[in-house]
Amino acid sequence: MPEVAVPSTPHIVLKDVVKAFGNTRVLDRLSLSIPLGQKVALIGPSGSGKSTVLRLIKGLERYQAGSIEVAGEPVPARRGGWRWPGSPRPAFVHRVGMVFQQFNLFPHLTVLENITEAPLRVLRLTAEEARARALSYLDQVGLVGKANAYPGQLSGGQQQRVAIARALAMHPQVLLFDEVTSALDPELVGEVLAVIRAIADEQRTTMLLVTHEMTFARDVADRVLFMEGGKIIADGTPEQILVAPTNTRTQRFLRAVSVR
Repeated sequence: MPEVAVPSTPHIVLKDVVKAFGNTRVLDRLSLSIPLGQKVALIGPSGSGKSTVLRLIKGLERYQAGSIEVAGEPVPARRGGWRWPGSPRPAFVHRVGMVFQQFNLFPHLTVLENITEAPLRVLRLTAEEARARALSYLDQVGLVGKANAYPGQLSGGQQQRVAIARALAMHPQVLLFDEVTSALDPELVGEVLAVIRAIADEQRTTMLLVTHEMTFARDVADRVLFMEGGKIIADGTPEQILVAPTNTRTQRFLRAVSVR
């Protein structure tokens, strides 16, 4: 793996971000800078704030203090008056794609319709353009033959690959993956991870992946962050964090998940 890049032009920037749910502070003055094209794995125990980081970058949650920028555009602390669909959406919304633990596909739409919905409505592509783009990404995830199937006719792994194709169809500058294999049967995990590995190898898209798959994190990431208690307590290459960690808490976590 290459050494962690020094972010001369940061693509994602969080500065002193505070996020609380009621009286519980989930992120505690979190600061983070990720350069363009870097693949970052975010690991740590459950409840450490990992998924919250992704949801804030995507603009799905409000935060109480600090600032967030994606590709030079601010992500507002409060969602304000914009909603999707409806009022105009700020620029960062189009630049960030997210794949969730649950597939979140529309069950009444075909695979092709699920993927073309946002490009048609949000990007204002023509039907022909949206269809061509969707088929291209379905081919990339190995499901072009399922274009006319409905989600209920697919396995969990296939549904998650459709969700990845749907995110890619928006041509995001940033891709967020939130424990995308956690809802899958063990035998289906490999097919989804293989697709993400291929995307990481082929594209310059900035990627932030929350995962408990440590071998996958080691294979795909340029950089690994270990979170606990709403803070980043270890930051380095996969070799530094996953193979030869010096941080005592990281060592205990890795022993618990049997990565080493």
